[in-house]
Amino acid sequence: METVKGYIEHIIYRNADNGYTVLNLISGEDEITCVGFFKTMDQGETIEAEGDYITHPVYGEQFKIERYQIVPPDDTVSIERYLGSGAIKGVGEALAARIVKRFGADTYRIIEEEPERLAEVKGISERKAREIAVTVYEKRDAREAMTFLQKYGISNTLAIRIYESYGTNLYGILKENPYQLAEDIQGIGFKIADEIAAKIGIHTDSDYRIRSGILYTLMLAGGEGHCYLPQDILLKKAGELLGLEPSVMEPHLGNLAMDKKLVIKRPAEKEAECRVYAATYYYAELNCAKMLHDLNVSVSGDLLPSEENGIIAKIDQIEKELEIELDELQKKSVEECVKNGIFILSGGPGTGKTTTINAIIRYFLSEGMDIYLAAPTGRAAKRMTEATGYESRTIHRLLELNGVVSEGAKTARFERNEENPLETDVIIVDEMSMVDIFLFQALLKAITVGTRLIMVGDVNQLPSVGAGQVLQDIMNSGRFPMVILEKIFRQAGESDIVWNAHRIHAGEEPVLDNKSKDFFFLERSDTNVIYKHMIQLITGKLPSYVGARPYDIQVLTPMRKGKLGVETLNGILQRYLNPASEQKKEYVSGDVLLREQDKVMQIKNNYQLEWEVVSKYGIPIDKGTGIFNGDIGIILQINEYAHEVVVEFDEHRRVTYTYAQLDEIELAYAVTIHKSQGSEYPAVVMPLLSGPRMLFNRNLLYTGVTRAKSCVTILGSRKTLQEMVNNNYQNRRYTGLTDRIRELIPQ
Repeated sequence: METVKGYIEHIIYRNADNGYTVLNLISGEDEITCVGFFKTMDQGETIEAEGDYITHPVYGEQFKIERYQIVPPDDTVSIERYLGSGAIKGVGEALAARIVKRFGADTYRIIEEEPERLAEVKGISERKAREIAVTVYEKRDAREAMTFLQKYGISNTLAIRIYESYGTNLYGILKENPYQLAEDIQGIGFKIADEIAAKIGIHTDSDYRIRSGILYTLMLAGGEGHCYLPQDILLKKAGELLGLEPSVMEPHLGNLAMDKKLVIKRPAEKEAECRVYAATYYYAELNCAKMLHDLNVSVSGDLLPSEENGIIAKIDQIEKELEIELDELQKKSVEECVKNGIFILSGGPGTGKTTTINAIIRYFLSEGMDIYLAAPTGRAAKRMTEATGYESRTIHRLLELNGVVSEGAKTARFERNEENPLETDVIIVDEMSMVDIFLFQALLKAITVGTRLIMVGDVNQLPSVGAGQVLQDIMNSGRFPMVILEKIFRQAGESDIVWNAHRIHAGEEPVLDNKSKDFFFLERSDTNVIYKHMIQLITGKLPSYVGARPYDIQVLTPMRKGKLGVETLNGILQRYLNPASEQKKEYVSGDVLLREQDKVMQIKNNYQLEWEVVSKYGIPIDKGTGIFNGDIGIILQINEYAHEVVVEFDEHRRVTYTYAQLDEIELAYAVTIHKSQGSEYPAVVMPLLSGPRMLFNRNLLYTGVTRAKSCVTILGSRKTLQEMVNNNYQNRRYTGLTDRIRELIPQ
């Protein structure tokens, strides 16, 4: 690592969000192009920096700064250059020259120690002298804070976030409770805070550390889909994280509950199972149960016989208009929607959910009612629009997700809420199995009593990526009207995808004789052979067979790791589906090579990311915020100069990522079956050889097969496939929405 010292002549580029900066540094007779992350540097300042020289493929030699400190200018030329650079508000080149002429080499000391003397210079009032001093003090505070944080190995990027959040209060916070950083600052989790605490000298059995570790364990559990953890499991997991015995941590649960960080529930029927919630998860469940209770308005008992007959007659009329024939369960579904404020419609593929939804829509439209259609993802909303002929939106767009700036920080909120509810009579939400507890809470807040809520989904799908299992818990509560469709209709029955999906769900082996037109099984035991056939299918046979582009054909796999896991498959598929070219720019993010025209997926919800839709002339015609876990797009541009990557997602939404944000996307030629929920692809290719029993189960196979619209091809082991069908194991999710509903709505 080398050291350079000089003054900043010109800042060429700076990203306002993350501080990534390109600048020219004058060091003696040399002019050096420097790059790094820093917001506290200004033109004219003198810095001493450590780093290494690197060679950029386009811009040549650069000095990549790892650590730096701003040092006071040490000669009159440097002082005048700094003051006249614009770094000090209200001081230009002419005034800087007069200040230095008056005070010479003593200028910097005068500004810091005797700022009132600046009024001796023509053109500077006492008030302006104080303003100049305040600006210098602020910059000195920032400089000292950055130097202090760097002592503890904190990167420039994190140091900027810490200083912007706490200012000069950071010294006390780091000394007393560095774990507060994990709660207050996005991007700093428990592990980073724990590393900082260790360097500062915080003891491993510190109360702050234990409490932060418990909360972090619950946060990790939320990422795995749980809303709470049984106390013994929580203490075991937290103990493994902290390296402490459960008995040491148990007393802190009560303190965290008193601080309203935790909620501890002990169900009456299970005295031994003490459930520990992070407070936000518990109140999300409780709020959802309360709002469902309020929306559950029934008019069944108030209907006259003539009104009952009128409903039946209208359904008969709708059948004639749509030229359909509803079975008894489908007719019952329409009736229940009319009579109740809440209704759940469930069923597997081919059981007539879409036909039923269309009949429900037609009924309410004939009554002059307004209807909103929604789904959790853009792809699911698009499918709903195509199936019904009516506009469907993502739940986030329905609730008008909006990015706002508050106290200098960028956040996001739903504009539709209890104070500004949705103005409609009926809301139909498809793919409800994908909806997590927090999104459901946001949706319910925007629905007024009297509005009908109809929830549609296949409860046999995998649960949501986020915390909770909302659809299943509501159905398990037994407190709301619902219909589960079971009959497979003739047209759907012609599809072997549908028949085999139902066989899998019933624990029966799918038909694998390859006489089907849409369901194929190729027994292969060598991973290299599987790679070969996979590429042949995607690039050669399947596109013309299903009338789609190779880009639209999706490889689905149960795993992330291993020879047939997402990470390995994406590297192989990228090589053949989007090979390297001089016309395509590349960037290595972590262990992943990203290339222009790559297919990528967003892997975490980011409510602050801004997107825009542009016309063919490059003019923005729509914009918004929020890109979500599972959204798939294509890399349009890699800007090596600005360190940015432009990705276009569904509905032509373009997002610009900084290099520092690229941990939010990954290649998506292959995705896990779990991530594919809510999506439908023209053709699906599934490699299945071997894997952990708890992952290779019936539920996962069923979900993967039902993602295909026209063709499923499974490559791998017949034995593994049989074992998956026979394995009905499902990871238990610790959720309490069923209990909250039953507490509020007695049987």
